[in-house]
Parts: sequence; C-alpha cells; structure tokens
Amino acid sequence: MEQTQMKKILEMGPGKSPYKAKIGEQVITIDKVRLPGIDIVHDLNKSPWPFKENEFDEVLCFMILEHLDDFIKAVEEIWRISKQGGIVRVTVPFFPSMYAASDPTHKNFFTYFSFDCFTQNHTFDYYSKAKFNIKKRYIRFSWNKILNILSTVINIMPTAYSRYFAGILPSNEIYFELEVVKGG
Repeated sequence: MEQTQMKKILEMGPGKSPYKAKIGEQVITIDKVRLPGIDIVHDLNKSPWPFKENEFDEVLCFMILEHLDDFIKAVEEIWRISKQGGIVRVTVPFFPSMYAASDPTHKNFFTYFSFDCFTQNHTFDYYSKAKFNIKKRYIRFSWNKILNILSTVINIMPTAYSRYFAGILPSNEIYFELEVVKGG
C-alpha cells in the first residue's frame, strides 16, 4: 500500500493561537516567545532561520511580517526554506488602516502591491533573488460581516481602490497567496 507524504507546514509567529493541523499535515510553529503550542523559539529577525533549504510545502504568515525588522530578508528566508511550488499565505494589516499604524511594534506597511517586486520581470525584480507568483490578493475591508460586503466591490477594482479610495475608506487587512518560484 502506497503511503502519502505529509504536507509540512511552518507557521510563523502564531502567538497564543497556532494553526491546528488537519489530517495529512505536519505543522511546525516558530515564535520568539515560549508559549503553549510553540515548537521552536527563535527571533525571526535573526538569520538564518533554523530550517533547511526547501523544507516546507507551505508557510503561514498571519499578522507577523509587519513586526519584523527587515521585510526583504524575511521574504528571502521564507523563499529559502520553501519548496519549489510551495505556497506562502500572508495576512497583514492594510495600509492606511488604523490597524497598520496604531501598533507601535509594526515596522512595515503593506499595500496591494507590496509583493510585486518579488515577481519575475517586475521593474524592481533585482531587489531580491526570492521570486513568487502571486496567486491571489484579497483586501478585507472589515471584520464586521455586514461592512465586509464592501470587500467585494473593493476587490473588483483593487488598483483604483488602492490609489484613490484607500485613504478615505481604509480596509483592515490584505491576504496574499504566493507560489514559490525557484530555478531558471
């Protein structure tokens, strides 16, 4: 009988609420604070991270990248430890929301275009060797279910929203789904 390989997932900085593994998943958690459910205690501002190259099928970055000192270095580490074709899921506060700027531990701000320089053939693709395909971007307007209906409209015209309306009606967060590109 053929055995299926476990999907290896890294969750970065989950704090007190780590992701719960599903059948066929092995989840490793890393955070700078020893908390229940944290497997590895490590400061993600210190490189290299304690993982081998090409180790993970998926990396979860939910509300963590905005806290790190060097965004580009963090993305390069995520790329290094991810397998070719691996998926990186990112949720961060959307700038200019009050959530992006109100936490004094936030060091980075994110817009609809924050990962574009990590795509191939982008004008600024020379910033980093880390490359990704952006599979999905979704701006979440509000955590209130009724107000979040606006997310549908915003995501129909995300460039126009980001350029002209985000300062007037700021959204709470943005979700990215990235596919790791290595080689050639």
